[in-house]
Amino acid sequence: MTSYADLEREIDRGTRPELLRDWVLGVLGDVADGRRPLRAVRHPLGFTCLPVERDGPDGICVHAWPAEPPPVRPSTSAMHSHSWDLLSHVLYGTVRNELIDVTDTPADPSWRVYQVHSLGEVDEVAATDRLVTATTATVETHAAGDSYALRAGGFHTSEVTAGAPAVTVALGRTTPGACDLSLGAVDGRSHRVRRDRCDAAETARMARQIARLVARG
Repeated sequence: MTSYADLEREIDRGTRPELLRDWVLGVLGDVADGRRPLRAVRHPLGFTCLPVERDGPDGICVHAWPAEPPPVRPSTSAMHSHSWDLLSHVLYGTVRNELIDVTDTPADPSWRVYQVHSLGEVDEVAATDRLVTATTATVETHAAGDSYALRAGGFHTSEVTAGAPAVTVALGRTTPGACDLSLGAVDGRSHRVRRDRCDAAETARMARQIARLVARG
C-alpha cells in the first residue's frame, strides 16, 4: 500500500488488518530512523499526530494517545467538528467518540461557535456570531481492529480511558467550503494558538514508542 486510495480500500474492506498494521510499522520505522523527515505535533486535545502524507485534499496521519496524556487544555473546548471527512482504523487500544447534536439557541446559549484556521505553526481561532446548545446524541466505542467514520461538520469528542493508550491510522479528505469548528465560551474572544511541534529526536522517540504498541496490537 502506497497511497490514500490503497489505505481507504483496505479500511473499507476490513478483511486484512495486518496490511494496515505492517504499513504503519514501516512508516514508523522510517520516521524513527530519519528516512521520513516529518515532525510530530502534540495536539491540544491530548494526542500526538504524525502527519505522514498530504496530497491535495487528502491527508494521512497516525494518531497516538499516550498512557499518561498531559492535561487537556484546549483554548475553547474538546467539542469540535472537522472540515474533512475522517476514516480511521484503530491499531491499538480503544477510542471513545461522543457524537454531539448542536442547536442554534441565540436567546439562551451554552456555547459560542469558533472557526479554526491553520496558518503554518499557528491556529487562528475566530469567534463567530453563532450561539448554540450542545447535547450528546450517541457514544461509540471502537477497539483495536475496528474502523469508524466521522463526517465533515459533525461535532464530536474523541478520547481514551486514562492509563490506556491507543493508536489509530486516520485518513482525512477535505470537504470544499467546510471549516474546522470548535465550541467555546459564550463570552470568549478570537485568539491564536501556537502548535507544539516536536524536534527530530523527540519525534523519533515517539515513533519507536508507538511502533511497540502497534506491534502488540
